[in-house]
Amino acid sequence: MSSSLEKKRGSEPIQKHLSDTQLENADIVDDVADAPPMLTPEQEKRLWRKVDLRLMPILSLMYLLSFMDRGNIGNAKLEGLTTELHLTGNKYNIALTMFFIPYCLFECPANLVLKVVRPSRWLPGIMVLWGTVMTLMGLVKTYPQLVGARVCLGIAEAGLFPGVVYYLTLWYPRHMLQYRVGLFFGAATIAGAFSGLLAFGIGYMSGTGNLLGWSWIFILEGLMTVVAAAIAFFVLVDFPDTAKFLTTEERAFIVWKKKYDNSSVGEEERFAIRHVVAAFTDWQVWLHVLVYYSIVAPLAGITLFLPTIIATFGYSTPISQLLTVPPYVVATITLLTFAQYSDKLKLRSPFIYVCLVMLLIGYSINISNVPSGVKYFGTYFIVTGSYAAFPGVVSWLGNNLSGQYKRGVGMAFHIGIGNFSAAIASNIYRSQDSPRFILGHGLELMFVGIGLITVPVLVLLYNSVNQSRDEAERLRLERGEKLKLSVQDLRELGDRAPDFRYTL
Repeated sequence: MSSSLEKKRGSEPIQKHLSDTQLENADIVDDVADAPPMLTPEQEKRLWRKVDLRLMPILSLMYLLSFMDRGNIGNAKLEGLTTELHLTGNKYNIALTMFFIPYCLFECPANLVLKVVRPSRWLPGIMVLWGTVMTLMGLVKTYPQLVGARVCLGIAEAGLFPGVVYYLTLWYPRHMLQYRVGLFFGAATIAGAFSGLLAFGIGYMSGTGNLLGWSWIFILEGLMTVVAAAIAFFVLVDFPDTAKFLTTEERAFIVWKKKYDNSSVGEEERFAIRHVVAAFTDWQVWLHVLVYYSIVAPLAGITLFLPTIIATFGYSTPISQLLTVPPYVVATITLLTFAQYSDKLKLRSPFIYVCLVMLLIGYSINISNVPSGVKYFGTYFIVTGSYAAFPGVVSWLGNNLSGQYKRGVGMAFHIGIGNFSAAIASNIYRSQDSPRFILGHGLELMFVGIGLITVPVLVLLYNSVNQSRDEAERLRLERGEKLKLSVQDLRELGDRAPDFRYTL
């Protein structure tokens, strides 16, 4: 550490960061006495911008390709997939479902692997795997081969999203997280638009090399993923304390800032089985699963079936592919706007609730017997509501779980179990229900209703706990009492510690 850092060590910079309550215990102060120097707001802003420019472009590209590879089967359907592979009845829906089952099951184990294997190797490594699977999917000739390829794709992609979200929680303070998750997940909305444009262009390759358009969609987009994975091996970095693109002082500041982000004594960083048990038995994780259901079921449904829904409006295949683009453009703008203000206000629930109302409006329009132009307008509400809510849903739970392993397991469990709703959504838009898809839209409205009920319940419970802890702290200070818990006790308690406050 440089001499400038040594000069600024001591209690003065710490007191600028910590409240009187946090400082009252001498053990706590000693524990953080070697904190790095304070940065001015401008210096800190430049530091986070530096981190953003290194992390976010490559992570966003990786997720763009991930989301495009899992969802391009919807575009391939319009380019002859169902005809050539004889996907009659519910075979197409089963092929969709067989991606999500292994995807859900492997998400939680994958997050535990991330703490052992370096992110700069693990994340690009699984990207090479799913890119290869995607490319080979363009060569399948039978329905069983397609199902097998979708299963392999689900296994390979399982580690990316929960892994990256957990990875971001190790870099960014909790009230800077949603905007970064928004930037990262915004790639998914761009993927929806990009996939439609690519499918429009690739469709004209149908017949080249005796392959139909759907095969070329899989092959070319799979090859793009493999190339991007090769780049990621050289660009992606691991953790803040080993990031060579930062100076020694910058690394120390980020590590300290994150460590004491939601606790006066820092997070528990050591692995123990009790952290896994704590994640599985935490009431908030299970309630968040219900909120996740309410967003992911509509998101998966509209991602996989938007081209099919628009095709029922009477447009040709090329026009249907192009009409999928504008709703995703609107969704991207809304997502980033909501994410920025959510972090600024340090609130998650109001933005999620607005998105649920958008979904309610969009599905109510599409389930009604109205002209196709009105239904297309309704798809804007569906795409925007589902995509704009997602970063907030993921960030909200990440903000409210303390302890690195508990948060890693809890978020992976949340996402993994929650993604079973995507498996359900894969089966509710049946060909026999075309063109109104009353069953599909009706079940999506059911999921939205679950969210409209669960979000206020979560807010009330969080607020009740926060008020109880505020009152207990006030009484303790009035009596002049000190905390009877040691530093290690507070770390082990994590989000159940008396100084932890839930984000609403």
